[in-house]
Amino acid sequence: MAFALSSCSNAADQTENKPLLRDGVYSAKFTTDGSMFHVNEAYKGRGILTVKDGTMTIHITMPSKNTVNLFAGKAEDAQKNGALLIAPTVDTVTYEDGMQEEVFGFDLPVPYIGEEFDCALVGTKGKWYDHKVSVDDPVRIIEDGEYTVNVTLSGGAGKASVDSPAKLIAENGVYTAELVWSSPNYEYVVVDGVQYDRLDREGNSAFLIPVRIDEEIRISALTTAMSTPHLIEYTLFFDGETIE
Repeated sequence: MAFALSSCSNAADQTENKPLLRDGVYSAKFTTDGSMFHVNEAYKGRGILTVKDGTMTIHITMPSKNTVNLFAGKAEDAQKNGALLIAPTVDTVTYEDGMQEEVFGFDLPVPYIGEEFDCALVGTKGKWYDHKVSVDDPVRIIEDGEYTVNVTLSGGAGKASVDSPAKLIAENGVYTAELVWSSPNYEYVVVDGVQYDRLDREGNSAFLIPVRIDEEIRISALTTAMSTPHLIEYTLFFDGETIE
């Protein structure tokens, strides 16, 4: 799916009727057409995408300091007088073995997500190169705190529901949600093989469970509403676009 920017008329024309990406900070996949131009291996092909007031910018960390400048467009235009070249930042990378290294990073404007666009670069030898790049798979990064998020429930007999929006707690990249059912008859739920008991005995059954954003989560829930307790399979989906 491609996302358009409301402030870029050309991009909007090319991506008519495609949804806007909401303001926020995301992890996003950065893909290029060349093996010599790529994100530092420590970041697994991803950068940090910032969306604010109709503008998108992705910060990419390079493997070295060999790329001196980027340009949002063609190499030919990058060499014209008055061209706005993108200067590097100095990023410190920590690799899996604990080694640290200073490399260059760049803040590249992104006209749209899910489609290729032009990006030129110049190295230490002063030669400009044209590349096609794309930004895909934006996953919102949520700072520590308490939020609300829309949740949908499917499965079972279709009679049960859960409160939406639900309370969401983010802490160190781990998300926990308060799941409140439409019934007082659920005794526990099982998520990824771990059992979570209800929070209290009054009112509708409520649970604190670990969740993932924008992924289907399969759970089991034990209900006592029938003549004998039954463990019923459900699927939950927490919509990252609705986090407030």
